[in-house]
Amino acid sequence: MGGLRLWSADEATTRAIGAAVAGLLDPGDVVGLAGDLGAGKTRLVQGAADALGVDGPVLSPTFMLVREYDGDPPIHHVDAYRLSGPLELEDLGLEDVLSADAVVFVEWADRVAAALPESWLELVLHIRDDDDREIEVHPHGAAWAARADRLSAALDRFPRRDP
Repeated sequence: MGGLRLWSADEATTRAIGAAVAGLLDPGDVVGLAGDLGAGKTRLVQGAADALGVDGPVLSPTFMLVREYDGDPPIHHVDAYRLSGPLELEDLGLEDVLSADAVVFVEWADRVAAALPESWLELVLHIRDDDDREIEVHPHGAAWAARADRLSAALDRFPRRDP
């Protein structure tokens, strides 16, 4: 699977895409989110967190940089918007953030992609008009290549756009 392009007409669909992705996640997985400001990165993480059993609100980590949530598995939610690059992510304690016991969501992953593991799932969100969002799905590395069919099947119910 080279990549998919999904279409989301509202926040509920963006959250549902996050929940669908969450069903494939294992401890140690990293999901990187990139794209337009206000495109729904945090909404997608909220949907995934709900599906992983997080109780309580999931907030943008913009000013805290990292938020941790008790889910099954635990979630580390990172915002790299204010980071200057991968070295700054390493300065935050990369080993702790990219824990083998947690699922990690990194907003603005394009800013720190060099610090991410070889296998990660990239979701790029674009605003196409007031409510519509296009979400590009790009699996990276062997772990995601092995799950490509499952990923495609999990996202099959969402409207697609040709790449």
